[in-house]
Amino acid sequence: MNIEKQRLQDKSWKNWGPYVSNRQWGNVREDYSNNGNAWHFANHDIAESHTYRWGEEGIAGISDPKQIFCFALSFWNKKDKRVKERLFGLSNPQGNHGEDIKEIFYYLDNTPTHSYMKMVYKYPINEFPYDDIVAENARRSKKEPEYELFDTGIFDKDEYFDIFIEYCKSDAHDILVRVTVCNRSNRAAPIVILPTTWYRNNWKWGYNEYKGQVEAGKDGCINVNHDSIPIKKFYSKNKNAERVFCENETNNPKLHGTPIVENAYYKDGINDYVTHQKNTINPEKRGSKAAFIIDEIIEAGKSEVFEFRLSPYDMEDAFYQFNDIFNARINEANAFYDEIQQDIFNDDEKNVQRQAFAGLLWNKQFYHYNVGKWLKGDPNHEAPRDFNNYVRNTEWDHLHNKDIISMPDKWEYPWYATWDLAFHCVPFAIIDADFAKNQLLLLTKEWYMHPNGQMPAYEWNLSDVNPPVHAWSCFRVFKIDEKTNGKPDLLFLEKVFQKLLLNFTWWVNRKDKNGKNIFGGGFLGLDNIGAFDRNMELKDGEHLEQADGTSWMAMYALNMMRIAMELAQYYQVYEDMAIKFFEHYLYIAEAMENMGEGKEGLWNEEDGFFYDVLQLANGESVSLRLRSIVGLIPMFAVEIIDHHLLDKMPNFRERMEWVLKNKPELTSLVSHWDEEGSGRKHLMSILRKTRLTKVLNRMLDEKEFLSSYGIRAMSKVYEENPFVFTVHGNKNVVYYTPAESDSRMFGGNSNWRGPIWFPINFLIVESLQRFHFYYGNSLKVEFPTGSGEKKNLDEVAQNISGRLCSIFLKDESGQRAFNGGNYKFNYDPNFKDYITFFEYFHGDNGRGVGASHQTGWTATVAKLMKPRLA
Repeated sequence: MNIEKQRLQDKSWKNWGPYVSNRQWGNVREDYSNNGNAWHFANHDIAESHTYRWGEEGIAGISDPKQIFCFALSFWNKKDKRVKERLFGLSNPQGNHGEDIKEIFYYLDNTPTHSYMKMVYKYPINEFPYDDIVAENARRSKKEPEYELFDTGIFDKDEYFDIFIEYCKSDAHDILVRVTVCNRSNRAAPIVILPTTWYRNNWKWGYNEYKGQVEAGKDGCINVNHDSIPIKKFYSKNKNAERVFCENETNNPKLHGTPIVENAYYKDGINDYVTHQKNTINPEKRGSKAAFIIDEIIEAGKSEVFEFRLSPYDMEDAFYQFNDIFNARINEANAFYDEIQQDIFNDDEKNVQRQAFAGLLWNKQFYHYNVGKWLKGDPNHEAPRDFNNYVRNTEWDHLHNKDIISMPDKWEYPWYATWDLAFHCVPFAIIDADFAKNQLLLLTKEWYMHPNGQMPAYEWNLSDVNPPVHAWSCFRVFKIDEKTNGKPDLLFLEKVFQKLLLNFTWWVNRKDKNGKNIFGGGFLGLDNIGAFDRNMELKDGEHLEQADGTSWMAMYALNMMRIAMELAQYYQVYEDMAIKFFEHYLYIAEAMENMGEGKEGLWNEEDGFFYDVLQLANGESVSLRLRSIVGLIPMFAVEIIDHHLLDKMPNFRERMEWVLKNKPELTSLVSHWDEEGSGRKHLMSILRKTRLTKVLNRMLDEKEFLSSYGIRAMSKVYEENPFVFTVHGNKNVVYYTPAESDSRMFGGNSNWRGPIWFPINFLIVESLQRFHFYYGNSLKVEFPTGSGEKKNLDEVAQNISGRLCSIFLKDESGQRAFNGGNYKFNYDPNFKDYITFFEYFHGDNGRGVGASHQTGWTATVAKLMKPRLA
């Protein structure tokens, strides 16, 4: 067992990690306005002076698991109007496509215990174009691309610093920090480096008076005094570096015009001292926030290294064997990933996969949100909620989150999203299965899950409805863990199954409008994919019957059946639960076929596709014949059962045979359970062979869904011939939009009308593999449609997987598709091997779109690059 794997057995090695957010402003948690305008209440412009309630932000920030004590890097190029203390970006109202970070940085490496971490931040030598970015994006319409930092021309002459930030641990609480500043320009340039420590402010709200302190120690050292923090010393190798101190307190005189308080050294004190030489730091050299000031000139084309250490130990030479410790941790990280990548022989693939894992690990974050306290305010901090109008999350006052959670993107989505997290956990299981399992269990805890069984969606609306993929993820993680570690974690599977029962029941009780096993739920994570807002309340009892909602529930039923069957191998009592979910699945399959006499089903025989159906007040139904991934999601409801499992479950088999004999109207609607496939396997699927072939004919058509980079979210036919739907005199028009959204239906950066999304593509690949496991070479389809070439479904799955991976890998000319043809990003040696894992990708050319560091569900590419584990 390699050393990093051994460390994973010791929980103390995770006590410090990259748990500081990249953006705390503009979040619901920090919104104490009376109008719910979170983007305005705490914005980027006031962030340097405003103290947060629920968490902290910083560049490459680390903290303990409860975020009592933080460390991050800040920089100043002596031209900017403020110290670069946080990553800049636009709020949702400012961006022409919603919130958007306007920085360039890359996560390069990380280990599961954070024993070694590395990232690079590209900081301009010239004045950062804050105002230009805000103004130009305000000018642009939604039909124009976003105006990015690179577009300003600030990198044209290589007048920037590459700042490599590395951490390693000597032991669980002894952290070494190395900052390498490389001047990429042809002229010398100044830079001020400010390694900064501070305490999260948990003393001003009225619950706790204890406050830790940092104060000057001997030369080159800042003492850390807190009774809960083992770190006691903060060292700089440059012993002559100036030490400055202030308080992590809001500058109320500056922000709110309150009277000036003498000898009050606010949160922005260090910033104002450095940039304007103001008398805003504590001359007594103590406070709750401190930094070293290292003022250097970096010669043209040269690099300088700066070293720091956070340690429990009082040392005469804190930097003895510093590089040796770093080299040891780097070698251990290499050994850890060499074992994981032993079956990958392409260096570029190894690089992409390792950076995908790095992004997953860097996007861990301390997430704190006590809704009850947030709603009513604190003893010392009022919450002027206008409950007569809209206030978010009022029905979630039980929710109390205070954990390290995998975020989708710590700048654009610095809050967990339940269905995102399910996808994160699959690649996480490859490198740290215990973390993946604990994350999945966490969201089912009673302080997360609603008493009615609903899982929290995300902080902007905890009651929103995400696709129910938790059970799928739990079983995938269980099987990967079993394959990797050689034994099944039955306790995990049992625990999560019991809680998923509550969630499944919530879905059945709340989202089946008429008790007919046809499910709605609203946008179901797919934002603006429909002809109209799928969350909209329709009049006179009209409602939308959703092909995807119903298919997700069929998939959920099969997932729960399979988990129960797995547990039944060890505990016979679970056979009854397997039977229950087997029958529930059959009823959903029946409902998809026929929603009642005289009503149109979700399957359209003429088109060979599934569609949403709008149920009108007069009893009639209208099929919304818009071809999107909504009609592909029925493929996900597929399960293959080996016959040997049935031999171990006599009660299940007996009940199954009774259903087959006595309810032929159910069994005739699904792929033939009673017919064994190759190797004595049984298939359960909404799609019979004929229908599956018809759906695949659409999906694998390059004029519709099949792109060179995966499966599009909407058919390309609507590019030239938009879908038009009119109801009650309202005309709705939908175009194929392969990249940025042309609609603000669900915020500025939501778009499921054409791009390639990894979570859906990942499920498509897995579903095709399952179908092939049953059919083998007996089912081949034309691929691509119209080519005349036949392939089995495993070959199709592997081809689609390869297209997805090609988004990040170099092509024959050395370009990476996600870079969107940017010459510098593709060929400059200081860019060309750095990868960003975007939220989604252009449907025609693979360009990265949306959140630029969403190494959450896009990190599933790491699993696609891994030879199959389970």
